Amino acid sequence: MQRLENRVAVVTGAGSGIGLASVRRLAAEGARVVAVDIDEAAGGAAAKEVDGLFVRADVAVEDDVRALYEEVHDRYGSVDVAFHNAGISPPEDDSILETGLEAWRRVQEVNLTSVYLCCKHVLPYMRRQGRGSIINTASFVARMGAATSQISYTASKGGVLALTRELGVQFAREGIRVNALSPGPVNTPLLRELFAKDPERAARRLVHIPVGRFAEPEEIAAAVAFLASDDSSFMTASEFLVDGGLSSAYVTPS
Repeated sequence: MQRLENRVAVVTGAGSGIGLASVRRLAAEGARVVAVDIDEAAGGAAAKEVDGLFVRADVAVEDDVRALYEEVHDRYGSVDVAFHNAGISPPEDDSILETGLEAWRRVQEVNLTSVYLCCKHVLPYMRRQGRGSIINTASFVARMGAATSQISYTASKGGVLALTRELGVQFAREGIRVNALSPGPVNTPLLRELFAKDPERAARRLVHIPVGRFAEPEEIAAAVAFLASDDSSFMTASEFLVDGGLSSAYVTPS
């Protein structure tokens, strides 16, 4: 399928996991892909793989984000898809009783402030061209409570959902769609690191997923491609949940 032929797609957090899988999928759909990452080696390799453009940026820094979208527009003349995917989940982010203010702020800056900044600086280009699809990565945790807490991560993803809804409503009549993608647990380096450091804590997640496994990054990337394409043309201000049934489960199959 070539649903994104001749469109320009920006992916933040492009060097690994969902971001890397999305770079590959969007390119396969025909898009010219801009891979954005703070890690030059990983982001550069992702861009090279799909003959795309790499831009190094810290998406929590406004000057970096402003320069990113200026460069993309100057080079290609449009920004059609913006997948704001960069995020962190450090071990210092734990129960509210244990999480310090510095850890709280760091997660908020990378996970939520970065989405605010990216949307703020891509929207003027999309408004000028009268079209665009913005996809912001939220999470299933934004709609559920957990005794095994990551308090700042959970709160940041709730903020992404609320911000996305408001932007989706505000710009709907200008041809710009803004949706949130909420993955369940995904087999990414971030999750594998959690398993390595705390297998018991990680295993507590798996038991609650009705399909009995974690998602693969490629499955989430397929959802990104759908939201980026005209196949989702009547979707905006929405949450697209891809969680293997986790958020609907009261009791899971034995």
